[in-house]
Amino acid sequence: MELSKSIAEFVAAIEVGQLPADVLEKARTSLLNSYGIALGCHATPYAPVARRAAIAMDGEMAHGATLLGDGRKTSVAGAALANSALFHGRAQEDTCGAAHFGAILVPLLTAMIEAHGYPVERLIPALVAGYEAGGLLEVSYSPRTTPAGLRASPLYGAVAAAAAAARLMQLPAERVAAALSNAAAFAGGTLQSFDDGTDEWRYQVGVAGRIGYLAAHLANAGSVSAPRAFEGRTGFVQAYARTACDVEALAARLGRDWSIHRVTFKPYPVCAFNQTPVTAALQLRERIDDGAIRQVRVRMNPYETGYAGMDSKGPFRSLSGTLMSIPFCIANTLRNGIPSVQNMTVYDDPDVNALIGRIDLIPDESVNRLCCVIEVEMENGARLAQEQLMTVADYAYDWDTVSALVRRVGAETGVPQQVYDQLEAFARAPGGTGVEPVLACFRALPGAAA
Repeated sequence: MELSKSIAEFVAAIEVGQLPADVLEKARTSLLNSYGIALGCHATPYAPVARRAAIAMDGEMAHGATLLGDGRKTSVAGAALANSALFHGRAQEDTCGAAHFGAILVPLLTAMIEAHGYPVERLIPALVAGYEAGGLLEVSYSPRTTPAGLRASPLYGAVAAAAAAARLMQLPAERVAAALSNAAAFAGGTLQSFDDGTDEWRYQVGVAGRIGYLAAHLANAGSVSAPRAFEGRTGFVQAYARTACDVEALAARLGRDWSIHRVTFKPYPVCAFNQTPVTAALQLRERIDDGAIRQVRVRMNPYETGYAGMDSKGPFRSLSGTLMSIPFCIANTLRNGIPSVQNMTVYDDPDVNALIGRIDLIPDESVNRLCCVIEVEMENGARLAQEQLMTVADYAYDWDTVSALVRRVGAETGVPQQVYDQLEAFARAPGGTGVEPVLACFRALPGAAA
């Protein structure tokens, strides 16, 4: 059986009542995190750029999808582009391996439900479908595609979005397979913007959502799509990962190794690979006295140190540059404490910049991913070390922890705290009133249009 057909049959059969309890709980928690973090992104500058582009392309539509925090309505594709840029604004969205599926799927599905009137009860099944389709490919091939310069979020996220959109539309399995094949033919996205400290990556998630939406609608309209889109000799896996696709092995993982269990959440507004270095630096900060730091050595897995932008020492001119840089994130944390968007956008702090120059990044295969070792040598000769051993489980927060996280972000950014009660009620049991409770939360943001 072709991989597109195997995934499609799995996706088409997903129902809330048949999901394992822990999968259902993780989906609800991921939904809460996506909306909650997005509320705290309202002051970031990326969504306004995407909104202007969306309105310029598609115009305002009275019965379209809402530009969250703005109030105007446009096409579903336009809303997916702009709202994904909002969800991605703090770089604090969820992570599934190297991909950020929540910032792709939740804005797209929200827009589709609002504009097309799909039953909101389909939201959770569609969300799970996206995580599972995209996650299956990400875990299998991102170790090859990421070092080659391909960004996991748009590459695998386009497929995830196609699966989610097709499930929301309740397409039959044969048409879901066509949607997946279409997305495989359209997907892509590079990492260069991280090296250059620019903002293309902010919009890649929305582009992936648009691709998935298009792929599903083409399938619904009757597109003739490659059955071997993934495993064919010039298909997705060979083209991007440069390896053979074991269809049988991948298909066997569906419904057994749930990708949504790999979804993690970010306590700080920095790259996923910088969460542990920041955690370690906060521990070290409590142990360092007022003496000067002579040298810092940071040992991390080569997969992380080799990711675009991670080894940059500046000069920095954008948040896109600082949140990726391991040296900046460590220096900023050692000097200023818990990272905030405010202190991550101070590019001329002489103490931080001087310390960055004394931080050496050492790729070390013996250090597992999501772990790090920071060794500090003081001017007085004292030596300190912090070994931070973390796993996916450490960042796979439960509902209560995510609730506290999004409320903390909201308090930092002036979001009315009462909206989180309404948001939690929706994420716990979407149904009955469409996405109006979510739209009301975003209308309550500071400066939001009615």
